[in-house]
Amino acid sequence: MEVGEKIKQIRKNKGLQQKVVALEVGLDQSNYNKVENGHREPSLEVLQKLSAVLGVSIDEILSTEDTRNPSSVTVEDKTIAEKIRLMGQLDEEDKNVLYKMLDTMLTKQKFQNFFEQNIKTNN
Repeated sequence: MEVGEKIKQIRKNKGLQQKVVALEVGLDQSNYNKVENGHREPSLEVLQKLSAVLGVSIDEILSTEDTRNPSSVTVEDKTIAEKIRLMGQLDEEDKNVLYKMLDTMLTKQKFQNFFEQNIKTNN
């Protein structure tokens, strides 16, 4: 995927209008359109501004990977801090589902511990 296509994809995924992004990065809309359509390469200064406006790193903008089909994420091998950061990226509905699952598992564990302690003390 070309840089311009990538910028356009990120902008659309963020729900931003082309004219708004153009204004924020200091380009008129026709020049910004040329960047998105691959007729003009963005300068480093424009890339830095795009990074800030779009909320992504310059590396993500320049990456050749297609982010429309992200690779699966596994949290098993991540640190606790990374797991929490990843959970923070979920939308509210998914966070609530995750929290309910955790509540259920923790409640189950507490009941299991309670019954084990009471069975041991009664025997």
